[in-house]
Amino acid sequence: MDTDSMIQEQEKTITSWTDKTPLEWQAYVNKEVTVLADEKNEYQGWVVTIDPVSASIVLINFEDDQKTSVRIVMGHAVQKVEILKESDEVTQQKLLNIFNLQESSTAYSKEDLETKKANLKSWLQQNNIPVTEQGESMRTLCVAGVLTIDPPYGPENCNSTNEIILSRVQGLIQGYMTNQ
Repeated sequence: MDTDSMIQEQEKTITSWTDKTPLEWQAYVNKEVTVLADEKNEYQGWVVTIDPVSASIVLINFEDDQKTSVRIVMGHAVQKVEILKESDEVTQQKLLNIFNLQESSTAYSKEDLETKKANLKSWLQQNNIPVTEQGESMRTLCVAGVLTIDPPYGPENCNSTNEIILSRVQGLIQGYMTNQ
């Protein structure tokens, strides 16, 4: 293979990673992977997230119970990503809690979260607010298709690009929590 075709092949491989859609990248989240990057660097870890703008991969390695390392592989450097294995429920929970210090410090059980979700969903529906459950494990509440509420279902767990709706729903949830 001549130098020009090697360079074209490399560019095609790099481009293919950065040209993936967020939905395609989602297939790598919560999986242990090996990432081959520029200059023959190879990284291994659990994928927490992939930045949709830069295609950068956030990898986590659990070294022991007390220590966790975080590595970010820049999207432009990624040449190949290979999935090694799926996460089990314990690993998935660790990955979910890794950056959410508030949630991990309050340590809600799965049953507590289900109860909180059901109660909040019921309360929102009683107040004529359209709400559905979404996501792979149906953990996220979706209000009117424009706002999401993630566990543990407090005002700070609301996400929306519409600031007015975000502010109003956060206020409603704060009032609901105060009355509980």
